[in-house]
Parts: sequence; structure tokens; C-alpha cells
Amino acid sequence: MVAKGTLYIVSAPSGAGKSSMISALINRNKNFPIQVSVSHTTRAVRPGEENGIHYHFVSISEFESLIRQDAFFEYAQVFGNYYGTSRLAIEQLLEQGVDVFLDIDWQGARQVREQMPDACSIFILPPSQQELENRLRMRGQDSDSVIASRMAQARSEISHYNEYDYIIVNNEFDEAVNQLHAILLSHRLQQQNQVIKYQSILTDLLANDA
Repeated sequence: MVAKGTLYIVSAPSGAGKSSMISALINRNKNFPIQVSVSHTTRAVRPGEENGIHYHFVSISEFESLIRQDAFFEYAQVFGNYYGTSRLAIEQLLEQGVDVFLDIDWQGARQVREQMPDACSIFILPPSQQELENRLRMRGQDSDSVIASRMAQARSEISHYNEYDYIIVNNEFDEAVNQLHAILLSHRLQQQNQVIKYQSILTDLLANDA
């Protein structure tokens, strides 16, 4: 018997570094069952992205058909594009003892918490508005008008920080990843998980051989 996996909800404004932090965390824990949920989206593929690895890229009509089938654990529309998480995929992974990270916005996080109140939620903040804007510009992918829109959206998203269990400020990247790892470790060490993992040790320690 394996302990059920933990569902981690991670949200942040675009450019705060949440995806890079999650990737770094997974690289540190290669021997532990942990992975990022691959969401469905209707947005265009960006350079370097692969279908089925970064996202499941689908058309608007395909996405809306999945909505009607109640196939999503959560979904939202952001910057005119749909994003959604497969209900069945998440439930199967958790039952197999896999820790699953959801890289979603606050709207999706609300939907998930309503269905899974035991999920652990984490909000990643940039150290300042200026640093966030610098990071967005360094991507070299968006026009000034798009960046201005993303900055306005960021302020709206950050206003929901108080809905989350944990807050991490991504100022120094390695330290921010360390803090994310500490959250993961604390959940692994919870009593209900340790009892399942170390049942044989507990049986031995409590045995009365007299």
C-alpha cells in the first residue's frame, strides 16, 4: 500500500518564475514520484514547446466539447485562451501515490479547492513590479501593449494571495526553490504518510516479545 499523493496548486503572475521553480524542484527529487500535470490549452504553441509535454494544445471547439463532457478538474479563460486540467488524469496519479503539481491561476485554484479542500496551495510572488516587468521583457516574445496588459493582470492576480496556504517570494531563485522543497518535505513527513511508509518499522517497535 502506498500513501496517496498530494495535490499542489501553484499560482503566480506571468513572469514570476513558477514553472522554472517547479522544474528545478522535480530535478531535485528524481527518485520520488512527482510530476507536473499537463494541462489542455487553446493558446498558440510557443517556441520550444511540444504538444503533450508542455501542454495538450487543442482548438477552441475541442476544448468546449471537453467542457460539455465534464472532463476537466478545473478550467479557466485567461488572455482570451482556455486552460484546463484533466479530472481523470489527476485522480489516477494521486491514487498511485504521485505528488502532482498544478501550475494554474487563481480562478482554477478556487475550482480545485472546492473539489479538493486538502490540496496544498502556494502563491509565487516577484520581488517588485519593476523586476516582474524586466523578466517579461527579457523573454523577447511580447509587444509593449501585451506587457502592459500582463502587468495589469499581474496586479489583479496578486490581489488573491490571501487565498493560498503558502507564499514564496522569488527574488533569489535557489532560495525560492529551497522554500518550495521545504513545503514538499513537510507534507511527505506528515503522520498519515509516514505510517503507511514505515508500517513494518512501527510494527517491530511496538511488538511485545516478552
